[in-house]
Amino acid sequence: MAALQFAFPSTAGGRRRLDTRSTVRPVRCAADRQALFNRIAPVYDNLNDLFSLGMHRVWKRMAVSWSGVKQGDTVLDVCCGSGDLAFLLSEKVGTSGKVIALDFSKQQLQIAATRQSAQSKACYKNIEWIEGDAADLPFPRSSFDAATIGYGLRNIVDRRKAMEEMYKVLKPGSKVSILDFNKSTSSLNSSVQDWMIDYIVVPIASGYSLADEYQYLKSSIKEYLTGKELEQLAGEVGFSEAKFYEIGAGLMGNLVATR
Repeated sequence: MAALQFAFPSTAGGRRRLDTRSTVRPVRCAADRQALFNRIAPVYDNLNDLFSLGMHRVWKRMAVSWSGVKQGDTVLDVCCGSGDLAFLLSEKVGTSGKVIALDFSKQQLQIAATRQSAQSKACYKNIEWIEGDAADLPFPRSSFDAATIGYGLRNIVDRRKAMEEMYKVLKPGSKVSILDFNKSTSSLNSSVQDWMIDYIVVPIASGYSLADEYQYLKSSIKEYLTGKELEQLAGEVGFSEAKFYEIGAGLMGNLVATR
């Protein structure tokens, strides 16, 4: 089953360490999207495990592997949510590397930071949580050896700008790995996705009083890009190579683009 990931575009401009005492800048994206993401934050991880039968963890490991990240790298995780990909990246780069994890949701970043403090692995200390804007990344050009974005690009209004930003901050020859639901060209796969959302996802989410929040998933997939369209977009913003892989029986997809 498909893992439910709602990583919306970051909106607070500028690079900022997570600080629960700081004053949050006004949000520049749709307020209802930010409110939705904050509402689901407390049960986000549990529902992902439930809906995907734990398979989202396998898909995330695949996405990290496709990024080409290695020991000692400095890497970026955009729309990091509660930190799953960031933790996987930190294990790859080790204590000599660095992971910058960026998201617009203060609640998700707080959960991620709490998870970090509860872990004993030394490499997890190399993660820095940043509240920032996926469409206006607050980093210099050619800063990162690799980048990931899990279940986030689909929900960014200006996807081209987000892709341009990731291209800008990556070093030449490095890769971005983008994991999300697959907007399949197969009518069978699309029907299966719709059925799962209507008869599994939404009914279960209703038990958490989150039916409306998860019903949004169906329309967000239909408004997303197909694999071919993602490859084309990557090429248009400057990536030298782009390949889309269908995974999870075609319900998920992963774009790998080389700077």
